[in-house]
Amino acid sequence: MQPGFYYRWKRSQEDRGGEERMSACGREGWRRHRRSHGHSGVQASGFGVRRPLRYMAHRLDLDDEQIDILAGILNLLKTERAQARLDEQRSIAGIADAVEGDEFDKAQATEALSARVEAAERLKEEVLTTLEKTHDMLDPEQRKRLAYLLRSGQLTI
Repeated sequence: MQPGFYYRWKRSQEDRGGEERMSACGREGWRRHRRSHGHSGVQASGFGVRRPLRYMAHRLDLDDEQIDILAGILNLLKTERAQARLDEQRSIAGIADAVEGDEFDKAQATEALSARVEAAERLKEEVLTTLEKTHDMLDPEQRKRLAYLLRSGQLTI
């Protein structure tokens, strides 16, 4: 079963229940109900840990222990990527400051670009660690499936 099917099935169940609720409390009452229970009517794009974790758990047939381990691994990677984005923004601000003056401040631009390179190195190390830990927890058949997902572009790291 495809992961996208779950969303469509859940949505159809909500729609069926929505007709009953709407007749009981009226259209405005149903809107308040949906908002108060976190139903915005828009599919959330769930980037971060949950979507890749659900996808990998489904495609690789992970057991509960493997899912717990993978959740921790992906959480660390998510944190490091967020830090790299923050460092890049700081780098852009430093470059802008170097360009802003009457004369180009080469030292400040070099420092800003060095910070960006350091962030990229830290991110590279975290990705390597993630791949190593993921490889260690998977069995050979799951590794083959993961390799296929990476080669086909269905999953990116």
